[in-house]
Amino acid sequence: MNNDKLADLFSDIMKGIGEDVTREGLLDTPKRAAKAFRFLNNGYDKNLDEILNGAIFESDTHDMVIVKDIEVYSLCEHHLLPFIGKCHVAYIPSDKVIGLSKVARIVDMYARRLQIQERLTHQIASALEAAINPTGVAVVMECKHLCMMMRGVEKQNSVMTTSSMHGLFREEISARRELLNLIKPR
Repeated sequence: MNNDKLADLFSDIMKGIGEDVTREGLLDTPKRAAKAFRFLNNGYDKNLDEILNGAIFESDTHDMVIVKDIEVYSLCEHHLLPFIGKCHVAYIPSDKVIGLSKVARIVDMYARRLQIQERLTHQIASALEAAINPTGVAVVMECKHLCMMMRGVEKQNSVMTTSSMHGLFREEISARRELLNLIKPR
């Protein structure tokens, strides 16, 4: 669908809530909304191979690698409202490591799609597992959901935490404990 068609649909939505789309402040809003919506969902235009771009490297390290506090911005697939927070990604390499920025790019690729946090957490872990086949991978995500804050129960301080543990992080309580201790806020 092209941007003009998407802008027309936003115009129809605005009319549907009783807004005058010919009002001066709203003249370009449908176009801006279409552009913003495309950007917020640009993960559909990306794939794992493109994101990785060959940044996988041989390594003899078998120590835990953690990328903490990756910012997450996504849209709830149920209400099209944002959920925002942070994501912690950890892995224990078997014989390969991944470029540092690629971890954040994987998070963004899946976050920039209509999502639920539970699936997003799992997709990130599965992508990292597919990319470098580590002996363990873990993703912990903490987000605030505007669909819960702005409407419905209107709870402002609720944070949803999800995790996806694979390999050693699922099998070895000591690996899981070390990870959770390292990502704990200081």
